[in-house]
Amino acid sequence: MHPKLTDNPVAATKADRALSLADLGNRVRDERLQRGLSLDELASRSRVSRSMISAIERGAKAATVLVLDRIATGLGTSLARLLTYEISGRVILLPHGKQSVARDSSGCEQRVLSPVLPGVEFEFMRTTLGPGVDAGTYLPHAHGSREYVAIEKGTLLLTLDGVPYTLNAGDSIYYDGDCMHAFVNPRRKQECVYYLAMDVTGDAAGTQHRRAPTAQETDDEK
Repeated sequence: MHPKLTDNPVAATKADRALSLADLGNRVRDERLQRGLSLDELASRSRVSRSMISAIERGAKAATVLVLDRIATGLGTSLARLLTYEISGRVILLPHGKQSVARDSSGCEQRVLSPVLPGVEFEFMRTTLGPGVDAGTYLPHAHGSREYVAIEKGTLLLTLDGVPYTLNAGDSIYYDGDCMHAFVNPRRKQECVYYLAMDVTGDAAGTQHRRAPTAQETDDEK
């Protein structure tokens, strides 16, 4: 089973109020309209049907977290931006009780640990998969996106463009975010806990990291 957002509220970080299905639908619609996308265009980009997106925007249907993530990918953003209110500040503290969380009785929990900053498409999440839980396959992000995964507990079967990688507690992995990626807890008697950090801004030049400036270049900038 995939985790589903139902009428049980997802925690929000603004004014201590829950994010209802209607609130979530409004956020999806606002993000779509801000990007000038029609329902048909978003459906094509996200591989989610037009009727499903329309129902989510109206607050008439509860979507799985996987579907919401695909919608976020189609919008060129992260799931966190659909669940968490945008805030700004030089220092932002997110107490445990104020962090946005998507939970499901199937045994999947995704906790947003990073604030959603204006103009920044970065997400830091802590995910818990119960024994045997399959979180599903996620769409490629924009070219030049980056993702990092670190395992806190248990075992994660991570599949990237059809290639499986088994990670155990203490292991970590980096991969370019513009690939199909699937997350499964293969253990039947132990939960898996892992951290995921991703920059989905994308870069036409790809994922080559910028080199550090030389001392001379630093002096020249002064």
